[in-house]
Amino acid sequence: MTTEPRTFPPRALRDVRATYVRQGGCPSFFAQVVADFEPWEQGVEFEVAVTRAVPGWSAEEVSDLHEAFGSGVREELAALGPGTTVAVAVVLRSIKVHEVDSNALAFRHAGRLAVRNALIEAYGPPPRPRRMRP
Repeated sequence: MTTEPRTFPPRALRDVRATYVRQGGCPSFFAQVVADFEPWEQGVEFEVAVTRAVPGWSAEEVSDLHEAFGSGVREELAALGPGTTVAVAVVLRSIKVHEVDSNALAFRHAGRLAVRNALIEAYGPPPRPRRMRP
């Protein structure tokens, strides 16, 4: 298998959705996001286009969720192999929160999932390992 150098994203990827839900005790986690991944200069540029307030959440709390999402995006992009050049502007379009279960950790995981979903949309699913026949 050969890996050719590539630049992420190869084209604009609009409305990439990611939902992180972990229910199974206390604490539970919930984050739902929609983001765009646009070709840009080398590196990662992060913007927030969300202009509506989140009912029951202060502006500072919402800003913390946005920052956590951006951290997750950067972490996942940093983990890409050396054959991928990252040149992306990520625009967070919308978020959904749960009044109890949403927190920065959930949004960090949602950022990582958003990158994985964008990679699948751009390049298709990763190859599956082949089973060796006996």
